[in-house]
Amino acid sequence: MTRSLQLSALLACALLAACSSSPDKPAAASKGDGRCNAEAVQHLVEKRITTEMAEEARAEAGAEHLRVTQPNQPVTMDYNPQRLNIDIDEDDTIIRLSCG
Repeated sequence: MTRSLQLSALLACALLAACSSSPDKPAAASKGDGRCNAEAVQHLVEKRITTEMAEEARAEAGAEHLRVTQPNQPVTMDYNPQRLNIDIDEDDTIIRLSCG
């Protein structure tokens, strides 16, 4: 039960971070178009995920949005080139990073 609560909290933080905005943050167009580059974060495969790591991976990949998925979790099949997907296993270890 504790693991489930931790993962829920991680996902909630990731979703909130993706939705937040800062008025003094420069426009995304000045940094790039927000398209995800999963190659930049492949070094994280087989590492245990944390909320901070997930947000850092999103930023390092240049993605605007983040989605962390657990085994057997239903997800939408929509393609979003600005989203980093992090798939984790039962032990919260990253097994795949992809964009879309």
